[in-house]
Amino acid sequence: MKTAVTPLRFLSPEEMETIHRNALRILSEIGMKIDHDAALDYLLAAGCKVDREKRRVLFPAQVVEGAVKKLRKDYAAREAPERMSVRYSHVRFRKEPFQVHTDFTVSAGGYCIFIHDLNGVRRPATLQDTRDALKLVAQLDQIAYTGLPVAAQDVPLPIRQIRMAAELVKHTDKFGGIEALDPFDIEYICRIGEVVRGGREELRKRPILIGYAEARTPLSIDPNMCEVLIEYVRRGMPQSLDTMPNAGATAPMNPAGALALGIAETLGGMVLAYAVDRGAIVTLDVTPSFSDMRTGIFKYAGAERTSLLGARIQMISEYYGCPSGVHGGKTDACLPGVRVGVEKGISMLGPILCGAVGFGTVGHIENAITFSPIQLVMDNEIARYVRRVVQGFEVSDESVNFDLIRRVGIGGNYLTEMETAEGFRDFLNLSPFFGVEPWGSSDEAREARRWEKMAADKVRELLASDVPSPLSPEQTRAVDGIVAEAEARLREQGRM
Repeated sequence: MKTAVTPLRFLSPEEMETIHRNALRILSEIGMKIDHDAALDYLLAAGCKVDREKRRVLFPAQVVEGAVKKLRKDYAAREAPERMSVRYSHVRFRKEPFQVHTDFTVSAGGYCIFIHDLNGVRRPATLQDTRDALKLVAQLDQIAYTGLPVAAQDVPLPIRQIRMAAELVKHTDKFGGIEALDPFDIEYICRIGEVVRGGREELRKRPILIGYAEARTPLSIDPNMCEVLIEYVRRGMPQSLDTMPNAGATAPMNPAGALALGIAETLGGMVLAYAVDRGAIVTLDVTPSFSDMRTGIFKYAGAERTSLLGARIQMISEYYGCPSGVHGGKTDACLPGVRVGVEKGISMLGPILCGAVGFGTVGHIENAITFSPIQLVMDNEIARYVRRVVQGFEVSDESVNFDLIRRVGIGGNYLTEMETAEGFRDFLNLSPFFGVEPWGSSDEAREARRWEKMAADKVRELLASDVPSPLSPEQTRAVDGIVAEAEARLREQGRM
């Protein structure tokens, strides 16, 4: 199938070099605060300059460049794991052309703490909401990966991440990443992954449920996130340091400065990962945006973010050679409506046209704080629309159908031709959400086709379906046993 393989670029090669050069300057002249003794030891051994009293690390340019060179070499040589789902999308651990990816993936998840339910009520999410959300995701055909669309607030926080990992694997096989908010979580989350994959070595080959560390922008990594990054690397799990520079608040308002700052932070995490294990499986990650000057809120959507995300995709996927997904399908609105459709559609299509391998997380409203099952169904249909947009079509002597054109002739009709009947499903987006209706439709017919009503009806239909667990009874018992063991240990420590 023919497609527009050349992605939309916002940066020239010279501009990408400028971003990289300034990221190196930030790391070498300003540095980062790394608040963790073992991390400081690793970085000192790697050739960085460490001020233990201030917990400050300067990264010489040659050290960072050496790590970048290794990163590119690893991607060119690596065969597996080919991809790993992260919280909001996925990354591909292999070298491939920078292009528009018609096989892009869509991810749900995001760990929202609130739900806007079918009754129109925004409230804290419960364990049943988590299970229902996963049941929906399991049946929606455009969604390839999921973390937790909502995190059950009625589950005690110390055990929540482990319990949520267990719920994820018991209710869907679209395994995505999951937050590890405490190093304690990692052992048990990995053990759950081992049950699913069939052992530790199989989990390393096909990793699931992998969280990642996040920088505390600007230019610092707190002790907890250092522990998370180091522990995952020690276990042989793919890892990155995600950063979220918020232009105007935690980063310069100028997008070039915000992007350079975020690139510097994730490069610092890459150096640390290689310092822990020279054979670490590493990727780079930046999630930049702008601070809304009226509220201080980190904008997940907005016209101005499209070019910033496009530049981010270029830097990570083209310049550094790490094909990756990105935040997309986002809205800053609090309720489904016209604005949501505009922001969702553009923030899905924009990244794909810029070369992202996927986007997520879908189903969100209100700056990714609130999950909506109705919006999840609508996002699934918007994603289908976007997939058809980038699909393109074949052009050849055969596909032109000259013989058919000659047979129908001048003034003929193609509606009754067999080629039309046999081929229209290959070309039309037949989603009922995008039906074509004449002006004369009755009020009742129009109401039945209203997006919010159609989506709500679809949610109820899917929730009424019987979706079997992807795990065997033995695996389910093993997973529940791991959760019980973690709870017992937390009680022994006085944390529950």
